[in-house]
Amino acid sequence: MTNIRTGSRGALEPVQTAVADSFTQWRNLVSQSFVPLEVRSDAAQFTGRLRSRVLDDLSIVEVTANGHEVLRTPALISRSDRLYFKLNLQLSGHGILIQDGREATLRPGDIAVYDTHRPYTLAFAEDFRLLVLMIPHDAFDLPADSIAQLTAVRMAGDAGLGRMISPFMVRLAENLDALSGTSGHRLAYNAVDLVATMFESELNVRRDPVGGSHGEMLTKMRQHIEANLGDPELSPAGIAAAHFISTRQLHNIFHQADTTAAGWIRTRRLERCRRDLRDPILGDRPVAAIAARWGFLDAAHFSRTFRLAFGEPPSAYRRA
Repeated sequence: MTNIRTGSRGALEPVQTAVADSFTQWRNLVSQSFVPLEVRSDAAQFTGRLRSRVLDDLSIVEVTANGHEVLRTPALISRSDRLYFKLNLQLSGHGILIQDGREATLRPGDIAVYDTHRPYTLAFAEDFRLLVLMIPHDAFDLPADSIAQLTAVRMAGDAGLGRMISPFMVRLAENLDALSGTSGHRLAYNAVDLVATMFESELNVRRDPVGGSHGEMLTKMRQHIEANLGDPELSPAGIAAAHFISTRQLHNIFHQADTTAAGWIRTRRLERCRRDLRDPILGDRPVAAIAARWGFLDAAHFSRTFRLAFGEPPSAYRRA
């Protein structure tokens, strides 16, 4: 039988541990713990272990197992409705991730992302250990179609931002027991923010967003917006003035990126508000105060805008 030890919810809730002593047990366990998967192995004997922590709708799982292969097929995808990204940090052994026509070979310390709503294959030729973060699409500040450009792309743990983010995630794997209560929630979502920063850096390297100097200016203006989201006076005219261009030029640059400056500001503010509403450390802060923190001074206008964006008012989102 699969050995599963679980605890009741609360600050001292232990990490959930599940051990499989046969491949049949492992096949069932993996699909129950993540999303439905087709699992393959030729091994005569098989053992595997999952150590997991679930915080709201974010799952953090340490996987240790003999070599095998998992596939997410179109038929299995059709049985799922929730959209998730899965982020892998290779801790030991080697893995191969295939999705969207790309293939990444992962070594210890490397990070890669894939989307459960599209077919993928993960293959491990030998024993391995990895950390998996299963993250809803809407938990990322970045658009899903932007992250789709990075699926099955190796992000090295020994180069660029990976040198800082990979060690943080390794510590996360080593301290799953510490991820409890409001502080655990905050740490887990800090990891999501760090990963989003890595994604944005990778996208900046890979994309040709608008082209030439316009692309560089768009990046600078978006960075300016991010640094000033809490300023209620933030406006396209002010952003243009800060970058010594006309408002007309600003609108043209954002138009070439298929958006508007005002729309970008609104989207980023809403995402920040949504993150704060989900943060238990801010549970006692009034909704109006969170809205004001990110530039929404009219509480009624904020509530209407939030409902249009996310399908429910901010107070209901927080309760849920």
